[in-house]
Amino acid sequence: MRTALQRVFLFALAVLLAGLLAMPADAQNPRNDNPSFAPTCHATSGLARGFDEMVEGSAWTCKDIDWRAHEPVAWLRFDRERWAGEERPRYFFSRNARHETISFAALDADGTLRTLEWQEADAKPFAAGPVFQLELPEIRAETVALIARIERPHSVPLLTEARLTFYSEDGDWSKLEMMILACVVGMLILPLFFDLTFFIVLRERFIVLHAMMVVAMIGYTLFAGGLIALGFGLSMRFIAIVTPLLWAIGCGISALFLASFLEKGAQSPLMRRLTILVGWWTILVPGSLALQLHATQSFGDRLYFLSFVPIIALFTAALIEALWRGSRSARFIAFSWTPIILASIERFMRGTAVYVGPSSLDQAIYVAVALEVMVMSLAIGDRFLAIRRERDAALTEARMLEQLSDHDPLTGLLNRRGFEAKFPQLVAEGFGTFALVDLDRFKTVNDTLGHQAGDAALVACAQALRGGSDPDLVAARLGGEEFVVLLRGENARQRAEALRQSIPLRMTAQVDGLQAPITASMGIVEMPVHSRLRMSFDDLYARADLLMYEAKANGRNRMTYERVTLFENPAAAAMPPASGNGPGKERRGRDRRAGDQSQRASG
Repeated sequence: MRTALQRVFLFALAVLLAGLLAMPADAQNPRNDNPSFAPTCHATSGLARGFDEMVEGSAWTCKDIDWRAHEPVAWLRFDRERWAGEERPRYFFSRNARHETISFAALDADGTLRTLEWQEADAKPFAAGPVFQLELPEIRAETVALIARIERPHSVPLLTEARLTFYSEDGDWSKLEMMILACVVGMLILPLFFDLTFFIVLRERFIVLHAMMVVAMIGYTLFAGGLIALGFGLSMRFIAIVTPLLWAIGCGISALFLASFLEKGAQSPLMRRLTILVGWWTILVPGSLALQLHATQSFGDRLYFLSFVPIIALFTAALIEALWRGSRSARFIAFSWTPIILASIERFMRGTAVYVGPSSLDQAIYVAVALEVMVMSLAIGDRFLAIRRERDAALTEARMLEQLSDHDPLTGLLNRRGFEAKFPQLVAEGFGTFALVDLDRFKTVNDTLGHQAGDAALVACAQALRGGSDPDLVAARLGGEEFVVLLRGENARQRAEALRQSIPLRMTAQVDGLQAPITASMGIVEMPVHSRLRMSFDDLYARADLLMYEAKANGRNRMTYERVTLFENPAAAAMPPASGNGPGKERRGRDRRAGDQSQRASG
């Protein structure tokens, strides 16, 4: 299993490399002739401030610092020197994020302002990264700047990653980057098949949680990377909400998976409870903040990122504890989660404006997610093998315990408990001759030679009664020197007598110091096995016990038998009994017919 998973992992990497090598040359040198333009300056204000005040004002910040998405309005200014030349920008694009409106004002050299306003629903997402696009007002030769007014922005990257471009097909990511993202999604799909296969064999909760985590990460990659826009006409608002929601759900499920996946004893009870608590916290708190309600715009974005601090701290602490406790599974998790934790921290720093970076840095998260899912699939395969070994060992131990509880430890034969449990099934399989054996004057062996010799004699008797590997014979030790043999097939009574006669020969050969042969007495009851009326073990034992003591009373070293006939017709019980003598050492044999009363009592 582990080798197969490793091969699939290598195959996925090979597919990724093949996709890169097969990429057209123009895709490997993206947009050399189609540049995009970043803002020259930025600012924030209240809702009352308009374009005229911003044109005349001096409250602009022209460095990549002090970006704020918690103010009611954010302003971006693109100066003409950004696109010097005859060609003029026509489109605005930025990261998918909620807002109320985005208004543009083209400022000409004579102070003229041409404005254009777009509602949130007008934003058009497209597959060139996690971006949406809006059309600009006319940019003329005399235009000296373009000013963008973003009302109620819900994301710092919505401001820092805003760009102007010439062509509608231009976005933030190249075809090469989108191809890599598609390969990542393909790699994420493979573990779902592993999870399905594992769950069919091993119904473990952590497999279901891993599958849910993979589904959430696939959805996040499709939405956050913009690939979802290729096949679905989804609104920017929907994409902007679902993307952080899927990330919160995926991270929360990861915590629940961690608590379920680690081996027993790898986490302290307190740490396990904290892990589960933080998992639900991440699903509920960041998940609700992902809705990006305009009422929470002043704090929602920053709080969303800050609410992940507990889970990052908890993951780190839980892994350190599990590694310290020697968890093998924790090694896989630490290896696979370290890149994604680091990438998440980097995304946290950009999201909270600690520093400004391009959206292409998001590729680190997607690659880390793919690596995490693939490595965790190997980890689940490894855990699968470990659990299977543990279960196989437990089953073996259970069988051994069952063997010990159902078998006599001295002779290895079934004990009374085991024999009685199997008796109904054996009778149903045709075993109809019940022979009860008791050693004659066995006490003299213990008294003269000691209990060790007595044990050896019992073992020799058991070996004699086994009858080799006869599938039509089952022997058991009921206790002390008393044994029982159940037989089926032809000449069962004669075969039982042959076993009895072999006992003294076997004992003489195996037990040192015997002064005289140790014989055995036997009582045999033969019953019809094809009747739907059955005799119970207790009934047969009582009959055989009387016959065995009758044999002892008649001089020992012999057997006495009776054949029982069960009639379903009560009138048959009135028939006179038939008598017969057995061969050899048989002193007396009897045929007895039990009527309807006996049938009911034994049935």
